[in-house]
Amino acid sequence: MSQSKLSKDELFQVIISPVVTEKSTRAAEFHGQAVFHVANSATRNDVKAAVEQAFDVEVESVKILNVKGKTKRFGRTLGKRNDRKKAYIRLKEGSDIDFAEFQA
Repeated sequence: MSQSKLSKDELFQVIISPVVTEKSTRAAEFHGQAVFHVANSATRNDVKAAVEQAFDVEVESVKILNVKGKTKRFGRTLGKRNDRKKAYIRLKEGSDIDFAEFQA
C-alpha cells in the first residue's frame, strides 16, 4: 500500500476496528494514544497514512504489536484463535480522535 492518499476501500483494509478496553481507554486518557486492530500485512507507514486520512489528525508515532492467538478447547478438540496485529498510535498535542463523529 502506498504512502499517498488512500481510497476508502484501502483505508478499511488497513484499519479493521478500534480497540475499546480498559487498557486502551487508559492509554487514551494518560498518554494521548489510540489503539486499533489493523491488517496483519499493514506497516507503520500504512497505519499512519490511514489514521491521518480517516480521522483528520496528526500522528506522532505508531507502535505495532503482534498478538498471538490463544489455544482453546472446542469440545474434545484443540483449536487456535487467529493471530492479530494491534497498533498503538500516539497523536500530536492538540489532536484527538472522536469515534462518534467518524463516518465511513
